[in-house]
Amino acid sequence: MTEMPAPGTADPVRVLDADALKGLAHPLRVQIFDLLAIHGPQTASGAAERVGESSGVTSYHLRQLAKHGLVREVEGRGTARERWWERVPGSIAIMPADDDASPAVRAASSTLVRHWEQSRTQLLSTFIARAEADLSKRWVLASAISWANLRLTVEQLEGLTVAWEAFSAEHLEPLRGQNQPGSRPVQVQFNAFPVIDGEPTPTTDGSE
Repeated sequence: MTEMPAPGTADPVRVLDADALKGLAHPLRVQIFDLLAIHGPQTASGAAERVGESSGVTSYHLRQLAKHGLVREVEGRGTARERWWERVPGSIAIMPADDDASPAVRAASSTLVRHWEQSRTQLLSTFIARAEADLSKRWVLASAISWANLRLTVEQLEGLTVAWEAFSAEHLEPLRGQNQPGSRPVQVQFNAFPVIDGEPTPTTDGSE
């Protein structure tokens, strides 16, 4: 799972190491990390209200995320008793585990990817269920749910992924971090993957 940075920015993609993976791979920490990414800076109390926990619990997990360089305090905002926290800028990546990776690292990586996909699915399901009741018609019409079923070679899938990353860098990254009047959180989703139980088309040389 990778989020690409804008070209020329000072925030390169951070590949999470084993310690960061294991530090983030806690259900509530992933939820808080997602919360900061989607809704912006929060206090421990504000995060607690959104995730249904006490402020003491969210404060502890925010400090643990900060220990691994995943969140940080917002400079010049808050007090000694009520600190504001934000997601550290820059994209992160979870790379496939090496052959010699420990079971703990493999489990942490799997946990993170699984949670993020569940989170994306939940956000989309909530939009489908509540869009017409909670949003103006213009917001609904400006939204899109789109997919395509294709038969691709691995080279074509690689090309599609590269094209998406280029599109993301050009069109999505410049929009990160803005907070214009009238704006609201918007999530852009794109999935491209082989269907696990799909049968590959045979090649002339017998390879896949």
